[in-house]
Amino acid sequence: MDHYDSQQTNDYMQPEEDWDRDLLLDPAWEKQQRKTFTAWCNSHLRKAGTQIENIEEDFRDGLKLMLLLEVISGERLAKPERGKMRVHKISNVNKALDFIASKGVKLVSIGAEEIVDGNVKMTLGMIWTIILRFAIQDISVEETSAKEGLLLWCQRKTAPYKNVNIQNFHISWKDGLGFCALIHRHRPELIDYGKLRKDDPLTNLNTAFDVAEKYLDIPKMLDAEDIVGTARPDEKAIMTYVSSFYHAFSGAQKAETAANRICKVLAVNQENEQLMEDYEKLASDLLEWIRRTIPWLENRAPENTMHAMQQKLEDFRDYRRLHKPPKVQEKCQLEINFNTLQTKLRLSNRPAFMPSEGRMVSDINNAWGCLEQAEKGYEEWLLNEIRRLERLDHLAEKFRQKASIHEAWTDGKETMLRQKDYETATLSEIKALLKKHEAFESDLAAHQDRVEQIAAIAQELNELDYYDSPNVNARCQKICDQWDSLGALTQKRREALERTEKLLETIDQLYLEYAKRAAPFNNWMEGAMEDLQDTFIVHTIEEIQGLTTAHEQFKATLPDADKERLAILGIHNEVSKIVQTYHVNMAGTNPYTTITPQEINGKWDHVRQLVPRRDQALTEEHARQQHNERLRKQFAAQANVIGPWIQTKMEEIGRISIEMHGTLEDQLSHLRQYEKSIVNYKPKIDQLEGDHQLIQEALIFDNKHTNYTMEHIRVGWEQLLTTIARTINEVENQILTRDAKGISQEQMNEFRASFNHFDRDHSGTLGPEEFKACLISLGYDIGNDPQGEAEFARIMSIVDPNRLGVVTFQAFIDFMSRETADTDTADQVMASFKILAGDKNYITVDELRRELPPDQAEYCIARMAPYTGHDAVPGALDYMSFSTALYGESDL
Repeated sequence: MDHYDSQQTNDYMQPEEDWDRDLLLDPAWEKQQRKTFTAWCNSHLRKAGTQIENIEEDFRDGLKLMLLLEVISGERLAKPERGKMRVHKISNVNKALDFIASKGVKLVSIGAEEIVDGNVKMTLGMIWTIILRFAIQDISVEETSAKEGLLLWCQRKTAPYKNVNIQNFHISWKDGLGFCALIHRHRPELIDYGKLRKDDPLTNLNTAFDVAEKYLDIPKMLDAEDIVGTARPDEKAIMTYVSSFYHAFSGAQKAETAANRICKVLAVNQENEQLMEDYEKLASDLLEWIRRTIPWLENRAPENTMHAMQQKLEDFRDYRRLHKPPKVQEKCQLEINFNTLQTKLRLSNRPAFMPSEGRMVSDINNAWGCLEQAEKGYEEWLLNEIRRLERLDHLAEKFRQKASIHEAWTDGKETMLRQKDYETATLSEIKALLKKHEAFESDLAAHQDRVEQIAAIAQELNELDYYDSPNVNARCQKICDQWDSLGALTQKRREALERTEKLLETIDQLYLEYAKRAAPFNNWMEGAMEDLQDTFIVHTIEEIQGLTTAHEQFKATLPDADKERLAILGIHNEVSKIVQTYHVNMAGTNPYTTITPQEINGKWDHVRQLVPRRDQALTEEHARQQHNERLRKQFAAQANVIGPWIQTKMEEIGRISIEMHGTLEDQLSHLRQYEKSIVNYKPKIDQLEGDHQLIQEALIFDNKHTNYTMEHIRVGWEQLLTTIARTINEVENQILTRDAKGISQEQMNEFRASFNHFDRDHSGTLGPEEFKACLISLGYDIGNDPQGEAEFARIMSIVDPNRLGVVTFQAFIDFMSRETADTDTADQVMASFKILAGDKNYITVDELRRELPPDQAEYCIARMAPYTGHDAVPGALDYMSFSTALYGESDL
């Protein structure tokens, strides 16, 4: 066996390595295979005067197995061992298995020990491997071989028959009409096909088996009852039996081959027309999807709640994960189909395909670019809106807290300031009222900062377009108006008290001191409680560390604050001591302040309780930020590897596309292996997507550890897949061109060397001047005179029909192959015409209907209608009319 046959064997046998071992456990299938394989083996062993009865027992000593291989191969095997010991049997079986392997067949999991032990599965698997190699592999029909070739042969032979549709080697044969059709097609006198009924499979099957055994010398390998009684007959048994029909009728192939050549031309025309329709539909569907999707991505209607925006973000993730990837595949497939169609049209000497208005590949690329631009803008808008709503919620809560504290403080202050109690008060009471008013002014000044904070927060909420801004503004305005009113009333009361101050001589300095120190200390405690209960939002470790440092600094001030508290309480205790010592008659509480020692102690205890809570909140937030930092680093570690890897692969693909190493098949194999290695990298992309999902769920918006974003990785990945697919398609088209035009590998290498030499920028394309210089280097006489310019313009219209201003290597070799093409196509058509026409110099419509399948015959007749009308026979064509009908006005 030469290298080509060995390669073909390996290519076909590869999918059969597992040969459905599990299916052999089905008793029905095992029974069919036993009978079929036994009959097949006996059909060959009887030539040597022997046969087998039990397939797993009679091959155990290896003697009949070696004899079977000698009969079907026509070669002599090594001398067998005649001993009866197990070692002798294993030796004989190994000789047989080695001979099978020498024919290029890979025997997977089949060993001599299993055959010697009578293992049914392994024995049937070995016989099936022998049948494949020596009975099915060499079957070749219209460039297909082995199983596919046998199936195509069956389909061609049974195509004209009613109720016969052969699509496989199991259920398509259950009604028996397929076997009868094969016999009737080649030996119509043996079966009256018109009397057969589809609803009587047993009669059909038995008729076919009996006729084949009696007249065609094909042994009965199947039982009709087994086939009818099995939901899915054994495929291997059917293939084995059908292959016997193929070998029995293989001598009648010459006329069929001639007809097949014509069918191939017709099939190419039909396939090209179908590809055009498929491209138009796929392009239309893809553009319609883009048209529907862009308005959704351009919708910037804001939401008022974080939940609504999170739902929009989830919808966008579903679009990225579920809806867009299939469309990326459709876009790539669309480009591949377009390039393949153009190549096939060029090879068939057909004009280039021009899609409908607005459905060019460039139009789709432009629309896709708009889609991705809208997608990028929509994602940025979503993230900004989430940040804005997060900030708004925080500010709104802060506004409510500060406003509530301030409103609680101002409650009753206006009523107090409007009192005229000083009009009937004693001198001491007047002085007390004055001091109390001074304390109030101190407290008022202390609250000025809070009012300014409330106004600033309201202003920021307005600037961020908070949905409840009217209520916020109304509340803020009310607070400001009340604050102005308090200021005016305070000033008015002070003026009244100062007018009567001259009448007052004594004052309780101790109460005044208490009030002066208690008010700011109380305000400090209120501010401390407010700060300790204030919510915080941070996004980095540094921010939480800053808050922690500030909190630690605050805790460091607590000892001094406690001393101040004790000092204030000491003043109150001193007052009580004086009252008790001097029996002072005190009416009511401290006239200068409403802050009591119990209130101070209560607030102090509250502050001390809030400190550990704040510690816990900061600790938990610090842990969360550490987790977020780990997520950032985890994502960056992968992104910093995947990003450069994608860039490296893109550069390597670019180098592969312009370099010359080996044959085109070698390059295609290398590219496919390269594509497989790229596809195998997909789990890492998915893992990175998972890390990115965790980052987005944690609301992490920046990552200082990497310059790569998930969008960069996605775009790079899609470009990488598209580039490798496009490069593989270009090499496949080069192979199609080479094989169709008969270009040798040396010519192809010379074309590639010339092309690369003038491709100065390594872009994979040549500009007009570079292409012109390349043609001149190859011996073309293209001058700078008008005639030379006209000739070059004609050549450019061939290699650049879309007027893009560049010449691809595919277009270059198409042109060079067209210049050097021989007349093989015309010779083949002439030979096919002579076979069908016989001794005549014309062919009739009836002859076409008889020799071609019905659909292709009618297609051919429709194409030939304008050319029929032979002088001697109406409705016939001579050779020139025949070739013109198939190829049009071409070089043929």
